[in-house]
Amino acid sequence: MIERRDVVVIGGGLLGLAAARALLSRGRDVCLLDQAEIGHEGGGSKGSCRIFRLGYEDARYVALARRARDLWSDVEDAAGERLLYPVPQLSFGDQMPAVRAALRQAGAPGELLSAEQAAERFPGVAGYGPVLVEPASCVIAAARVLAVLAETVPDLRTGVRATALADDGRRVRISTSAGDIEAGRVVVCAGPWTSGLLASAGIAIPAMATGEQVAYLAPAGTGSVGEQVPHPAQLSGGPGSELPIFVHYGDVQAYGLPVPGSPLYKMGIHHDGTPVADPDHQRQSADDALSRRVEQAVRRFLPGCDPLPVLVERCVYDNSPDTDFIVDRIGNVVIGSGTSGHGFKFGPLFGEWLAALTTLDASPGGPGGQGSGPAELPPSDFSASRFSRAAAG
Repeated sequence: MIERRDVVVIGGGLLGLAAARALLSRGRDVCLLDQAEIGHEGGGSKGSCRIFRLGYEDARYVALARRARDLWSDVEDAAGERLLYPVPQLSFGDQMPAVRAALRQAGAPGELLSAEQAAERFPGVAGYGPVLVEPASCVIAAARVLAVLAETVPDLRTGVRATALADDGRRVRISTSAGDIEAGRVVVCAGPWTSGLLASAGIAIPAMATGEQVAYLAPAGTGSVGEQVPHPAQLSGGPGSELPIFVHYGDVQAYGLPVPGSPLYKMGIHHDGTPVADPDHQRQSADDALSRRVEQAVRRFLPGCDPLPVLVERCVYDNSPDTDFIVDRIGNVVIGSGTSGHGFKFGPLFGEWLAALTTLDASPGGPGGQGSGPAELPPSDFSASRFSRAAAG
């Protein structure tokens, strides 16, 4: 017997969990599949923490981040706990003026300091030139977010891998390692596995995965090199480090943030990784070249941190060609992809978009409309068709 379900979500990272939560709130029957455990080492959502920020060079993204912040508050209220911890952010570098202009265009707050003023107020970060202070930034307790969202999904099946899709125009057959399932809709949020899975249904989505690397840093002079950072699931409470978040918009796209429940500081270089040809065979050990570049960035920007990390962590980016998101529906297949290393802050908004696309043709009084309110559809700019249009042009 083939199992039949209303909606199957593939991928138990942030996007899949947020989509399942949003669909369940609409009264849909949802089954979520993930090939491993939640937060597994090969997924793009793993790790202790992420940055929430409004600062982008594009006012469109600023507005979307503000909307996402409202939805994060809803998640926190439902969970009964804090998941985002306000921490000021310093933004500096050649592209910072464009970020400031986008914030102002979107009506978002920001304070411009001279380098001297910034050094006096935030001596732990060596910024330069004018420095933009973003007061609305936060540290997201990422591992705790995944755990909280997973608790909202009654039918969550880990260790079940989806291997192929077939959409006959009425229903989608999902071949899995545990047997076939038929569903009215399938939502695919499988990170770097997404494009390969969609290809089995004849859907072409351009993607390129890269293996990035972050370092966990101890305060300088503590002699804690070699100690192990606590497991992300054990981290809770506000950031222990007094350092702010920082983002350098320049030759090296370095960033850093304090780790919740720990005195450690997490730092990386955005889009500095190496191509991942096969997501099933990712390298989890440190890359010497990436380690050297991160160490150089620590010495340049973080005088208060030991440049030799306590721990390094690999992280996979699911990249689109233009680094904009891919949120679309083709037939009965809904797609959340191309987060390109900056999607975590939008998690609950992704969930609303994916649920809206899934239930788009549901009648207002039917199961797709229960408690859902007005559909919050993604911007048309995130449609997968933009790539075919670009190729034709």
